[in-house]
Amino acid sequence: MATTKFKRKLVMGANGPTNPLVWLVAIICTIIAVAVVVIGITVFIGYIVIHPRVPVISVTNAHLDLLRNDYAGLLQTQLTIVVTAKNGNAKAHATFSDITFNVSYNGQDIAVLVANPFEVPKNSSKDLNYLVQSSSIPLSPDQMEQVDDAWKRNEIQFDFKGAARTQWRVGPLGSVKFLCRLDCDLKFRPMNGTYIPSRCTSKSK
Repeated sequence: MATTKFKRKLVMGANGPTNPLVWLVAIICTIIAVAVVVIGITVFIGYIVIHPRVPVISVTNAHLDLLRNDYAGLLQTQLTIVVTAKNGNAKAHATFSDITFNVSYNGQDIAVLVANPFEVPKNSSKDLNYLVQSSSIPLSPDQMEQVDDAWKRNEIQFDFKGAARTQWRVGPLGSVKFLCRLDCDLKFRPMNGTYIPSRCTSKSK
């Protein structure tokens, strides 16, 4: 008889009231799950309503002001380059910072271009006007031959690489940051300095 009563008490204990700690954990898990769903819905609705666009930088115009090479293998050049920072967001200002560009010719560095941080209003753009002046650049025999060929073909190419950091606030979604990279070939007509337009727009990372 004693053994039977002991077993009955164990069974009653197993079916007794749930531990309050279990209820507390269940409530906390439910609150977290609901919060995650609400945040997800808010982000989705915010994206649909605001429809954020990544700001971009582009070379929109340029001109070859001077191109001179001599028999000693020295090259002198001067370029005007217009870089446009565009913010296509209709509801948020964008900040551009850490702006650095490098201009080179066949591996020979000509100039490093920089700019102070600035802000572009919503749905607007800002032009950066650079005047690139090089001192006499020593060329190798192969590079001298390439310059001569460029004069004959009436087309010369410069390398333009660089990057800028962009940041803007997307409503309740918070601040968004991207790194915009440029890697372009700028082509000109040496005879008159005309820029040959080509796509030169940043890629975001």
